[in-house]
Amino acid sequence: MDIQRKDAGKKRLIRRIAIGIVLVAAVAGISVVVGRLKPAAPSVDLSVVWRDTVKRGPMTREVRGLGTLVPEETMLIPATTEGRVQRILIRPGTPVRADSIVMILTSAELETDLLNSEYAMKAAEADFLNLKVTLEKLNLDMQATVAQVDADYNTAKLQGDRDAALAKEGLFSEVDAKISAVRAVQLGSRLQLEQKRISINSSAEEAQLAAAKVKVDQLRGQFNLKKSQVDQLKVRAGFDGMLQQLPTPVEVGQKVAAGTPLGKVAQASKLKAELKIAETQVKDVVIGQHAVIDTRNGLIEGRVFRIDPSILNGTVTVDVALLVGKDGLPQGARPDLSVDGTIELERLNDVVFVGRPVFGQQESTVQLFKMEADGKYANKVKVVLGRSSVNTIEIKDGLKVGDQVILSDMSAYDSYDRIKLN
Repeated sequence: MDIQRKDAGKKRLIRRIAIGIVLVAAVAGISVVVGRLKPAAPSVDLSVVWRDTVKRGPMTREVRGLGTLVPEETMLIPATTEGRVQRILIRPGTPVRADSIVMILTSAELETDLLNSEYAMKAAEADFLNLKVTLEKLNLDMQATVAQVDADYNTAKLQGDRDAALAKEGLFSEVDAKISAVRAVQLGSRLQLEQKRISINSSAEEAQLAAAKVKVDQLRGQFNLKKSQVDQLKVRAGFDGMLQQLPTPVEVGQKVAAGTPLGKVAQASKLKAELKIAETQVKDVVIGQHAVIDTRNGLIEGRVFRIDPSILNGTVTVDVALLVGKDGLPQGARPDLSVDGTIELERLNDVVFVGRPVFGQQESTVQLFKMEADGKYANKVKVVLGRSSVNTIEIKDGLKVGDQVILSDMSAYDSYDRIKLN
């Protein structure tokens, strides 16, 4: 027969409550522990990251910029007068000489002015010759008059001397002798007047001829100017070089005003490099620094000789003079060729440096992943950067020689302090 146990239900309830409390405490403890655990290190493929080893030694600071080769000497070919483009004989990209005819213009108005100036010049020349002949005839007439008066004077003088001698002997009237003497004196005075008139007429003749000559020269100058303008309708290059494209080229049939650029000639053998350097990097660039220009078909040594004071689109233009040797420029070097230039800022003899990180700027603090000795993990460290170059940067603090760091963009792992390398 069954025996009834007292307090069995109560004991069972207490046991269940105790077990429940233990289970709840265990779950809470496990949750706290799990919550305090760090997330597992993410895996990164080692073959897709860029890494480098910290070194110590000499480092060359450089800046790099894209640019173009441009001629040192260029000359625009302007239209000297208004006209219309009739023919284009030479297209851009063609070598030209100074007397090469690039294009031909036409101007009916200028050709009419040339004819009018030619006729006016010839009329002035004819008037000058006519005046010269007229003055020569007048001069001859005056000389004939002087000769006649001189002969009459000499005759009258001889007659006066004779009559005076006869009157002294009583063989001639004294009155007639005096009349002969007076006539001789009168002719002598007239002779002096005629001679003076010839002298004055010579000066007047020179003045009239000079005035007429000035008019002829003036009209001849106008004719030569018009003739030169007509000749310049055949547009010539001006000096030896390469004909280049204008920003707005002219076309056949286009009417151009005086002074309009018709072409541009550049000396292809004398080139310089215009590099675009970021304004944040140009502060250390100074005139005289060494540079290397990469034409993609050879390297050219150069020197910085001008730094543009203005800033355009975040860049500064730096001009580099090319140091061309006896072999000349590399094949294919020509105006407007795109090039890549590197300017050497300074050489540091003994510094700790590493390859330049993707987001590493000089004189800044960044966080990089430093690889552990076994190469299986990398830990995030704070690194203080110093002076930078194109591909390298100085390490001031945070790394030591021999450390390997990841230089790739690791922004996707900013929330992790440690990564696993596969």
